[in-house]
Amino acid sequence: MNPAEIARTRLAAHHIAGTRFVTAKEVVGWMGAMQAQDYAMCLWAVGIRLPGSTVTDIEKALDAGDILRTHVLRPTWHLVSADDITWMLALTAPNIKAKLKSRHLELGLSESLLSTSFTILEKSLQGGKHATRQALIAAFEQGGIATSENRASHLLAAAELEGLVCSGPTQAGKPTYALLAERVPQAKTMTKEEALAALAGRYFSSHGPAAYRDLAWWSGLPAADSRLALELAKDRLVSETIESQTYWWHPATVTDSAEASLHLLPAFDEYIIGYQDRSAVLPDDAFKRAVSSNGVFWPVVLVDGQVRGVWKRVIKKDKVMVDVEWFAPGNQPEQEAIVGAAAEYAKFLGKRDIQVADE
Repeated sequence: MNPAEIARTRLAAHHIAGTRFVTAKEVVGWMGAMQAQDYAMCLWAVGIRLPGSTVTDIEKALDAGDILRTHVLRPTWHLVSADDITWMLALTAPNIKAKLKSRHLELGLSESLLSTSFTILEKSLQGGKHATRQALIAAFEQGGIATSENRASHLLAAAELEGLVCSGPTQAGKPTYALLAERVPQAKTMTKEEALAALAGRYFSSHGPAAYRDLAWWSGLPAADSRLALELAKDRLVSETIESQTYWWHPATVTDSAEASLHLLPAFDEYIIGYQDRSAVLPDDAFKRAVSSNGVFWPVVLVDGQVRGVWKRVIKKDKVMVDVEWFAPGNQPEQEAIVGAAAEYAKFLGKRDIQVADE
């Protein structure tokens, strides 16, 4: 298996090239968790895996609580299926809390203060209520809890990791928080070993071919737990060792090596960010052009699974303007394919016109 074959297999595993899914919940459930700090782009991350869907469809799934946007896995935002949130949090939250402990001490967020903030949140949200970040910050301040110096973000993330709150439906165009127990009343539980096996199986099925170190990076779990997770999932996977590195994936992943493809991938997409080693699809000489020095993963252009450029968009009324910067000059078929990919993105956004510029 060479880099081109790894890329094609990952395209199929990610369901970027072809899909059998019909709902946003199915997509997110298949992926396990999808990094989501860029809200607009995380919607497209689901949409690109669900052809024919619109941004409204994905937002309806979020509003309905079929999928949730919360902190799980590494300490950042992710989309996760409502079916998976409770067992996944039980598995990953203790490690994330441990990593955040020193920062909490710096900010003066003691266990007692966190407990008080949780009480404020519960009183503000119980009974099916939803509140915006701004409303909850006001409630913290009224309760005597300072929210400056990014304390508010840490208070809310701590409540998510505690399994107390999660994303609620949008309110006047703004995201809200809700009580997780009310949003997901039938919590699914697993033993630790069951959860480790489920997480590793989900990862290698949706992200494979991938190595152990990729799983460890993506999950954020301690090394011992990551190794055990792979061991527990091995019997459902196939593997191949390439230059002393063993790659794992699900045997049902089907690729069409003859099919050429071009995709406008969103920022922070799992296809790029979901691995520690990204060299199979993003060569070292292109890495600095696709990822900023402060860790921003830009939207990229994929050609047959390989990163060939970056793109950005500007939305004006009913038009989407897409600007592409190729790492090396694109050929005529690729330049034509960009127009089709831009049209699909515009359709997802509910826009009728496109304008494409590439260089």
